Amino acid sequence: MQAFRRMLINDPMTVIMPLVIFVATLALAYVLRRLILDALRKWNARSQSRPGRILIEVLHGPLLIWGLILAVHMAIQLSDLPARYTRWSSGTLLILWILSLTLMGMQLARNMVRSYGDQVREVLPVSTLTETLAQLAVLILGLLVLLRQLGVDITAILTALGVGGLAVALALQDTLSNLFAGFYVAVAGQVRLGDYIKMDGGQEGYVADIAWRSTTIRSLGNNLIVVPNSKLAQAIVTNYHLPEKRMAARVEVNVSFEADLDRVERVLLEIAAAGAREIPGMLPEPAPSVAFDPGYGDSSLGFSVNYQVAEFVSQFAVKNELRKRIFRRFREEGIEIPFPTRTVYLQRSGMPGRDGGVL
Repeated sequence: MQAFRRMLINDPMTVIMPLVIFVATLALAYVLRRLILDALRKWNARSQSRPGRILIEVLHGPLLIWGLILAVHMAIQLSDLPARYTRWSSGTLLILWILSLTLMGMQLARNMVRSYGDQVREVLPVSTLTETLAQLAVLILGLLVLLRQLGVDITAILTALGVGGLAVALALQDTLSNLFAGFYVAVAGQVRLGDYIKMDGGQEGYVADIAWRSTTIRSLGNNLIVVPNSKLAQAIVTNYHLPEKRMAARVEVNVSFEADLDRVERVLLEIAAAGAREIPGMLPEPAPSVAFDPGYGDSSLGFSVNYQVAEFVSQFAVKNELRKRIFRRFREEGIEIPFPTRTVYLQRSGMPGRDGGVL
């Protein structure tokens, strides 16, 4: 410290000149950064391309770090500072550069998976787990390069990790079970993001995310259900979006025993055909049908209107509208929808009562 103070007093330009170079280089780097980002924004505004948007997001921070590294490097290289003050600079700046590249690569991997993963959903769906795995791969690669640059023997570290991996696996059984179960669920493609599923435990809703520990399901009430991946992998799951989103639905209608069966069937077909053209979510193909099912009841005759809906949640609005149309049309046609009735027959048993009468 005393030597540096004497150097500052005796030859101040030795310190001032590197500072001037540092400030000038940093200012130039900042201007270049603005020009590069502005050019990318204009190009992205014209082309509306995903690569342009990804580059802007990825380069926004690292360009500033690289400018700082360059400014420090130029200031040291063009200075007359003694070697004892500058010998640490090259290695430190290289480490910072590797770390910045690793962070940029992690962000780039995440954005690439998020932006282009929908084009290869059959290989690996876009989820938090997918993004985490992509970032983890880049992080491991960056750390290996950094350790090699620092002169650390990577082979010895890998050997130590192999030996200690068993102990870690035993200590983190539940965590690793959820991790590998989530990876299996994501790769298998039987449960995908956006699918409507129902588990054997009664939980149902849209798959919102598949993370490294749990899968998040958004119910129709807009609540989130968090299911551990291991539980999801072991559960019996009904996926209402596979093999396709459309599905069959039905509405049951009861009429009185005095009703004309052919007339009821004709009226229901007319209602269903009109609904297929007018009700959102109800599909015209395959055409709706009417069946005399469940048939004979205790106090009525049962019909069912069978049709196809676009997806699982569409059936609720379609049923609501169909029931209203059927009720109004039956009232116009004079077709009776009976109340539940029961006929009770009383029969004398012929046994004498207490007063001598006959029951």
